Amino acid sequence: MPINSFENYPMSWKPSIDKTKRPIYQALAGQLEQDIVSGVLLPGTKLPPQRELADYLDLNVSTISKAFKVCELKGLLSATVGSGTFVSYDALSNAYLLEDKKPKHLIEMGATLPDNDSFEPLLYQLKSMLQEANYEKWFGYGRAGESLWQKDAAIKLIRRGGFEPTVDRILFANGGQNAIAATLAGLCKPGDRIGVDHHTYPGLKTVAAMLSVQLVPIKSVNDEMNPAAFEYACKNDNIKGIYLIPDYHNPTATFMSVENRKMIAAIAKTYNQFVIEDASYHLLSKQPLPAIASFAPEQVIYIASLSKSLAPGLRLAYVSVPSQFKEPISKALYNLNITVSPLLAELTARTIVSNQFEVLIESHQEQTIRRNQVVDRYLADYTCLGVETGIFRWLLLPGNLSGAEFEALAAKQGVQVYAAERFVVGNSCPDRAVRVSVCAPKTIDELEQGLSILKRLLDEIA
Repeated sequence: MPINSFENYPMSWKPSIDKTKRPIYQALAGQLEQDIVSGVLLPGTKLPPQRELADYLDLNVSTISKAFKVCELKGLLSATVGSGTFVSYDALSNAYLLEDKKPKHLIEMGATLPDNDSFEPLLYQLKSMLQEANYEKWFGYGRAGESLWQKDAAIKLIRRGGFEPTVDRILFANGGQNAIAATLAGLCKPGDRIGVDHHTYPGLKTVAAMLSVQLVPIKSVNDEMNPAAFEYACKNDNIKGIYLIPDYHNPTATFMSVENRKMIAAIAKTYNQFVIEDASYHLLSKQPLPAIASFAPEQVIYIASLSKSLAPGLRLAYVSVPSQFKEPISKALYNLNITVSPLLAELTARTIVSNQFEVLIESHQEQTIRRNQVVDRYLADYTCLGVETGIFRWLLLPGNLSGAEFEALAAKQGVQVYAAERFVVGNSCPDRAVRVSVCAPKTIDELEQGLSILKRLLDEIA
């Protein structure tokens, strides 16, 4: 025991470790993780300064620093320059939104799914392909040099979302999540830091945790990443890049203004930051805003996936990659996939080139508008953020109930929604909110049934 007894000292954490276990920093990290998991240390708790803890345990500061770093890379801790180290608010939240099996007896209003109107036209196109004489080529390996016309189709689709890349920049991935994983794997090393919104896509969180990439929450204003805060992070937080969803932000359903897109792009160029622009929802808009990539094409990795606008099982994403990042991302995609499915790549390209995708998107928009009108009718008395063409809404809760508590309450009544805690990053305080999927219920009747249950619960807690 050091000279100072610390018996009456107000420390938030007083661990007891066996110093015979080596290395000591791993033993300390294990104790810290156990205390977080068991609830001894609650989310948001500020840990003692490292020097203070080192004095208390009679250890070197470097030992404490190593232990904290182990837990930080696991997503259990979040360090902020000048503020200290905190237990992450999302340390124990489940970021995996898609269950192994669909929950029984629950109305699905958690997963972000489009309606299924596109399935029949896609099936017709697929049957036509399989009746061709050389159909067997769809079941072999696809090769990059054989897909030039498919890349032309990719540009046609991306152009509709407010950006027009060149053919030489297009890469194919097995869906948006796969593209994000390859981008982080290609551009980041363990311990690297990237900036994100306070609430962000859970798939990014799981990939970052797997690759030991740290997510740094950047301050927002009016639910948009603040350009000044981004520039501060470039100068002080040692970030390598940022991840953004500028259209129909997941989960808050907000849009980034054109002015902010231009400023974010300018800052990225000034500080040579990469920007991952997740355009998963860009095709939902009737009049898409210009992409961030259009203002900084040399800095932005633009990901256009099809699962939210056409069909979830269409596991394909088009990725526009600046020349400076193309080789490492291309290698990462190869190591993860070897290739994308030639069958899905051809099916998607034909759907785009034939202009059938325009018909499908318009059909989705009509369905979504109709469903959002139902949402507005049931939840008129509450703040439910989002627009008529969005496939999910961000429901702010009345009273003092947390999002996690409301999610559990709704599940007991037969409705699946997702709490803000699933989306929050680091030591950011989660909104008292839940994400409500508009198009996941199979029918409008099922949607109404789910909304009726949610409204009753809201009325009870208001």
